[in-house]
Amino acid sequence: MARVATVMGLIVLIGQFVAVYATQLSPKVDDAQFRAYWVDSFGPGLYTEAEIDQLVADTKAANMNAIIAQVVRRGDCLCNRSNMPRTEAEIDPYPFDPLQTLIEKAHAAGLEVHAWLNATIMWGSDIPPRDPAHVFHTHGPGSSGYENWVSLRRDGANRGANVFFFDLGHPDAADYIVNMFLSIVSTYDVDGINFDYIRYPDYNPGVNIPAWGYNPAAVARFWAATGRSDVPEPTDPDWMQWRREQVTSIVRRVYIETYAIKPHVRVSADTITYGSMSENAAEWTQTRPYLEVLQDWRGWMEEGILDLNIPMNYRRRQEPTDANNQRPMYEEWSGFIKDHQYNRHAVIGTALYLNPIEDSLSQIRNALSPSLAGNRAQGWVGFSYRAPDRLVNERRRQPEEGRLELTRALTQSSEYDLLSDYDFARMPLFAVPASTPIMPWKLQPSTGHLHGTLRTPEGTVADQVDLIPGDYRLSVVITPEIGTASAVVTVVAGRVIPVSLILSR
Repeated sequence: MARVATVMGLIVLIGQFVAVYATQLSPKVDDAQFRAYWVDSFGPGLYTEAEIDQLVADTKAANMNAIIAQVVRRGDCLCNRSNMPRTEAEIDPYPFDPLQTLIEKAHAAGLEVHAWLNATIMWGSDIPPRDPAHVFHTHGPGSSGYENWVSLRRDGANRGANVFFFDLGHPDAADYIVNMFLSIVSTYDVDGINFDYIRYPDYNPGVNIPAWGYNPAAVARFWAATGRSDVPEPTDPDWMQWRREQVTSIVRRVYIETYAIKPHVRVSADTITYGSMSENAAEWTQTRPYLEVLQDWRGWMEEGILDLNIPMNYRRRQEPTDANNQRPMYEEWSGFIKDHQYNRHAVIGTALYLNPIEDSLSQIRNALSPSLAGNRAQGWVGFSYRAPDRLVNERRRQPEEGRLELTRALTQSSEYDLLSDYDFARMPLFAVPASTPIMPWKLQPSTGHLHGTLRTPEGTVADQVDLIPGDYRLSVVITPEIGTASAVVTVVAGRVIPVSLILSR
């Protein structure tokens, strides 16, 4: 049987192609449960060996099993071996390597390390980076023509607040972002790689108006793909979908190329939950994540290009009588997340920094409870290690005091648990340790993946995941004038099959 699939604006005809989309059933729940802190690097936590020792001890004491550590903030790395320069943060001097040190100490304690990268932030200060090799100097706002990778807003602005963003529609910028991730996967023994800011920027003129992505190289590619010559408005449907595909393409490439390097590495993303959400799947395309920042994370889960989705369901848990009650939004999004895992995993991310301890515990219990359809998330992640509750965030007490109280509440005490809200066992949430969930699609794979590279001036990539093993003919037609390409490939379960295509007329 023949099937037609659109990849990166190309028409790809794949013989014997069978779409492997799972029904909306959550994986079996057992003693495994993903439990983690997000550890940001805009403050203490990863700067010294002593801080890392304390981080590992605190995570272990809370019966958590993973650390999601922000190693890439704005085009630099809290590491010594990547395609990015070493961070300007006040870390201990070289040869200290924060990521390597964390991996060694966390693994010795039985904890996983997931490297968190801000994917699209090039730089975030009015003061340029000190390192001349930083991408800001080579492809930032001072670069001309095609060498400038900075995203522009429709009104011509090249930054939001003081943040410069990569334009995801510029092919060289997209390649650079992919290589940021692969350089860490290749050189460090990480358990996971974590996307943040994998979307178009905020700082838009209004709700659901995605005004970024107007780098001239990106607009020219859109023209080439559509045959148009006008500058599209931000809400133009074709322009929105084209930009959405640029985001998805980067996620897909990182997923497949990470699998080819180290199949066991868990690929995750911190995804957006702006606004309200119904548990009705048909309403997904009307949500702010989909429309405003052009992030189709439900589609990523359905396609299978994430192992772990971590929606940032950041809400205050207020009483129903409060004027700005955010509890319904939290519960609606949690239900939607649990019901849309497909053949992968999702965990719920909550905002520890916005809530008192008792409210965070209530949100965590909700995160670990089944949805109305009976589906469960595979765990929970809290933001953040540095601000574990509202009092700390408001600088009314020290982080150490907040973490100690949170740890006690999670592992020993039900003093703060509002257990009447959810039908849950009357015991601490993390009374005993748990392992992280296995990934059966990687541990015992029944499908393979295709990594196709088409040799054009843009080096176009045509990737497919979760293909049933067998022989396939891959045929690509751009236009009759430009040319076609084809190849026969054999897909093998558990492997990434590379195929390089050359255009011919």
